[in-house]
Amino acid sequence: MKWPLSLLLGLALSGVFVAAALISFLWTPHDHEALNIAARMTTPNATHLLGTDHFGRDILSMIMVGARTSIAVAIVAVGIGIVAGVPLGLFAAANRGSLLDEIIMRGNDLIFAFPSLVIAILITAVFGPSAVNAIIAIGIFNIPVFARVARGAALPLWTLDYVLAARVAGKGRLRISVEHILTNIVNLLIVQGTIQFSLGILAEAALSYVSLGAQPPTPSWGRMLADSQTMISLAPHLAIFPGLAIVFTVLGLNLVGDGLRDILDPRVRRAR
Repeated sequence: MKWPLSLLLGLALSGVFVAAALISFLWTPHDHEALNIAARMTTPNATHLLGTDHFGRDILSMIMVGARTSIAVAIVAVGIGIVAGVPLGLFAAANRGSLLDEIIMRGNDLIFAFPSLVIAILITAVFGPSAVNAIIAIGIFNIPVFARVARGAALPLWTLDYVLAARVAGKGRLRISVEHILTNIVNLLIVQGTIQFSLGILAEAALSYVSLGAQPPTPSWGRMLADSQTMISLAPHLAIFPGLAIVFTVLGLNLVGDGLRDILDPRVRRAR
């Protein structure tokens, strides 16, 4: 099977930042917490390939460590959405039209009324800003996303002959949902997970930008952008490089999602 170009390009782009995050556990060009006021706001050179910030910290090292922060937050937040949202969606589809179905879907609507940033503000007001609270906020927002996707994909399957045959054979709704429904919508969930992963990185950057995400001294792409905004005319590289990191990572993940959709969606395969 020939892989779509979008998938290959997306894997290459996102793979660079995943590799940088993994390498940062073992090595970075400089200590990302080391201050060097004498070398503050240095432009890119042989010693500091992407320059330094207003405290003299190496930007490349901070971007590498910030990659693992963004990726970790996005992975856990998407995991929360999948673990909690998919069962809710399958349960709602299995009980379509019931009171429980209505309660689940109206609960999803209620969460959708509060974007992740608003949820983060509410959580921060109680527990204080941190990466953990950012994960909780993004994860809560992902739950109704996966619940709606799972329910919408599962509803048509309940009318198909093989599901009706399973019901006649005496299988319960839970067993049918796991054995016959979930296995047939997992491809759609994988694609949606990729999309939510890219949105999770954007959300983490936005929360860190307003100081609701990872706190100093942990580097974060969003906070790097926030710190650079007052000095962008003097040292534009302070904003350019973390901004490009966000752009290319999200672009890569979106391309991966498009490529996976082309491979996994039978309707797209037939159209091609």
